[in-house]
Amino acid sequence: MKKILSMILMVIIMTTMVAGCSSPATESGSEVESGSEDSNGSGVYRIAYIARAQADSFAAWLANAVMEEAEKYDDIKVDVLDGQASDDTQNGLIENAIANKYDVIIIQPNNGEAQRPYAEKAVEAGIITITTNARIDGIEGASSVDADPYMQAKVNADLAVEQIPENANVVVLNGPPGNFHADERRRSWENEFLAKRPDVKIVGEEIANWNKDEAMNYMETWVQANDKIDAIISMNDNMAAGALEVVKDDPKFKDILAYGVDGTAEAVLLIKEGKMTSTSLQSAYDLAEALLSTSHKLLTGEEEQIDIDIDCPLITLDNVDEYIEMHKKAGAIK
Repeated sequence: MKKILSMILMVIIMTTMVAGCSSPATESGSEVESGSEDSNGSGVYRIAYIARAQADSFAAWLANAVMEEAEKYDDIKVDVLDGQASDDTQNGLIENAIANKYDVIIIQPNNGEAQRPYAEKAVEAGIITITTNARIDGIEGASSVDADPYMQAKVNADLAVEQIPENANVVVLNGPPGNFHADERRRSWENEFLAKRPDVKIVGEEIANWNKDEAMNYMETWVQANDKIDAIISMNDNMAAGALEVVKDDPKFKDILAYGVDGTAEAVLLIKEGKMTSTSLQSAYDLAEALLSTSHKLLTGEEEQIDIDIDCPLITLDNVDEYIEMHKKAGAIK
């Protein structure tokens, strides 16, 4: 009997020792400071990429490019989250990414000032924070990967000064107010074109929020109100393509000029067809490469803060084949 009791006691003691050496499972990142090493302890860093709106052709191009670039990194996993062109949605996604303790949060703002306090919260939480397309300036501790929107518009405006006929009627399509790229591109057109061509008359100007359908609706109104529109000045390719769709079969507008920004696959094909005049490249491939490289350098401690801009070459009929080939290699043009 004593021998049996001794055996039972030994089992109880050993069970207690095993339990004491084991700790209960913790939620991902609860015991690891975000940014110092991967927050889920798996050897893989988690990045939340918060896109402005997947319905926006450039935003979709950039999100896809980020996902493709991330495949080159064995120690990075990217989750793409769609802000749906809504400040409330995007801000909620940033808050969720903070709560879920991502190692990096990359924000493509819908409206930089609306996202600013939430980006600041991410920095305060110790999470590596990067703003892109367009950067939010002045957030201490945040990094940025972007392009210069003033120069993106200027290369088009310089061409337009020479191309747009005397006493021309033009229409202007703007991005969302408060967006750094939208505001800076419009300012560039004002300084680099309109101030130099006082003979030009703006017969229509609206905010189309980077959206093709909104641009089409405005263009339909302008075409009904004006027998002559000589040029479309658009702050991005998507809106320019929408405006051109309205007049594509109207002989009155067969010589219309159209300027954009982004260098999307659709835009370069329109330039090749002679329907669009020029655009400046905002390469989503270059942005994605820079975003993942920047993220990795910050995660591994190679650098503490990075702020860089990519180039913005002008695309016209003279060099469009080069950019069509670029999109073909990436699979965006078959």
